[in-house]
Amino acid sequence: MINRMANLRYCRGKNRLSRNKTAYFLSFISSQPGKNHVNHGSQLPLNTTFGRNFCSMDLQSIDTVAFISSEDFRKNYYEPMRPLIIKDLVKQWPAYSKWNWDYFKSIIGDVKVGVYNNIKSDAYTPVNTADGYMKFGEYIDMVRKGPAEWRIFLFNLFDHAPQITKDFTWPEQYTKGFVKRYPMLFVGGQGSVTHMHFDIDLSHIFHTQFIGRKRVLLFPFEEQHKLYRKPWEVLSLVNFHKYFDKDDNKLDLQKYPAVKLARGYEVILEHGDTLFMPAGYWHHMEYIESGFAMSLRAIQSAITGKLKGAWYLFGMRGIDTFMKKTAPEWWYNYKKEKTFSAAEKELEIGQSG
Repeated sequence: MINRMANLRYCRGKNRLSRNKTAYFLSFISSQPGKNHVNHGSQLPLNTTFGRNFCSMDLQSIDTVAFISSEDFRKNYYEPMRPLIIKDLVKQWPAYSKWNWDYFKSIIGDVKVGVYNNIKSDAYTPVNTADGYMKFGEYIDMVRKGPAEWRIFLFNLFDHAPQITKDFTWPEQYTKGFVKRYPMLFVGGQGSVTHMHFDIDLSHIFHTQFIGRKRVLLFPFEEQHKLYRKPWEVLSLVNFHKYFDKDDNKLDLQKYPAVKLARGYEVILEHGDTLFMPAGYWHHMEYIESGFAMSLRAIQSAITGKLKGAWYLFGMRGIDTFMKKTAPEWWYNYKKEKTFSAAEKELEIGQSG
């Protein structure tokens, strides 16, 4: 039997959800036949490893399974666009025990890579522009020593060491359409941050953590205006850095009050965990320890999803880049005005509901 549970966590500040709307989020339990044991997402206790969330957004943990059949996966997660943690998907892969810092340094230590800092982009910053370059081996030495707020983003390791594609298996039992030319490695030092965004091509993502722990904050695509999405971009205007820490965070809820209404998930990924992120999901990641993960991307099966992803990738991004070059300040202020206008409408809906 699969027991389903969802729990409400909402901010106890001035902009709390109305009593009428809480009925929609309150815990409910139902059951239906299924093959796999599921540890279902639930309210996170205040003494959890996530730490005390000083202004509790409407967050729940993510359903977790050791294994799941393709039928149950498609019915309960792929089709309804719900995230999932699969614990044992990669434990039979050679990569599970083979991939570590020393191995990567030995095979691609001399490759020059772009590195990124924790600073959020501004009016002049093109998307995905590196803040510096260094050899991968030098980067590994740096992050192994301790806190290093630098990360490597969208690194196609397999272009430089194609032999390691034999170390893993594409999970085609769950979906087709994997972009096999672009399995991507994401590497970060302790304390580094991937700021809130969604992936521009709107692919489904199977994101597997190999070394180190990483905190992940997730929201469905439709929460975009509560997250203050900048028009013509995939980025949030809000800085969620250390959102969980009462005394040391950059989440300004007075400036961005609609964030309190956003409904999402949070999880800490550990070695071997695979996170299924449905297409368009917003994600913010913080490296608790230095580590790396691999993302396998699968194009949406629906033609509408394919077309929207293509437009974002080749149309929207091109227009945004052009405007950033020709009228950066005006363009930034225009998008900022539109962002706050859309968030204000969400607040009005929340207060009247």
